[in-house]
Amino acid sequence: MKQQLGSRVFDTFNYIILAVISLSTFLPFLYVILVSFTDPIEFQTRALVIIPEHWSLASYKFILSTRTFLNSLSISFFLAVIGTVCSLILTSGLAYALSRKKFRLKKILMMGILFTMLFNPGMIPNYLLVKELGLINTVWALILPVLTSAWYVILMKSFYQEIPEELEESAKMDGCTDIGVFFRIILPVSLSAIAAFGLFFAVAYWNTYFNAVLYINKDTLRPMQVVLQMLLIQASTQVGDPAVAQMLQSEQMLPPETIKMSAVVVASLPIIIVYPFLQRYFVKGMMVGSVKG
Repeated sequence: MKQQLGSRVFDTFNYIILAVISLSTFLPFLYVILVSFTDPIEFQTRALVIIPEHWSLASYKFILSTRTFLNSLSISFFLAVIGTVCSLILTSGLAYALSRKKFRLKKILMMGILFTMLFNPGMIPNYLLVKELGLINTVWALILPVLTSAWYVILMKSFYQEIPEELEESAKMDGCTDIGVFFRIILPVSLSAIAAFGLFFAVAYWNTYFNAVLYINKDTLRPMQVVLQMLLIQASTQVGDPAVAQMLQSEQMLPPETIKMSAVVVASLPIIIVYPFLQRYFVKGMMVGSVKG
């Protein structure tokens, strides 16, 4: 009885603490959503808006009708889709090759991959490399330098090593080539790992910011996170990029705060929508390489 009472008290305190932590992380995002739907006149007249009395879509209509924001949104979608596909192809293909015992260059490539984990050339050599490759002011400057990760390759390699070799041998007996085995046998049985890593890559490409600041100078090639940051700075200091300044000044009735909140919601919405569909794969993918046998 004492153990049951103690466990119940312990569980109750855990639930209370977790509920408080959950509310503390959810309430700021809820406030952003509510402000983004608040009527501009009400937001300007009230000191603090908790629950708006008058709802409005004016801020969303404004940012979604602005060429600067829509262009940056298309760039971010391109990075998230094309970049994720390219990263998954390279990472899964390289990891599968390194997981095969018959691959002769396995040790040399593994040493090179591990070397990149221990030693980083730094920002200036990376910039010079991108410049010499002619990738400055191109979307590929935001994809090729971060196409894969040594840590992801090692994790996926350990996952492929757990797949029974008998599957590969039986496929080759039926006339499959190495490429056929990879696409017809290996990829279908590793959907959980691919979905998990795909989510990691997609979020990273969607949130591209620092590389865009380094390698992109054209307004038409800036991803959404850069434009959003400029929007936040411009609305707070009235100093910044002319294109963003024109975006803010084109509508006098809309306060900058509601525009900022709407832009944050639009920037976060795609990942929030995609995550529930990948959640069941995400839990399995987190166990990649952790259990054998």
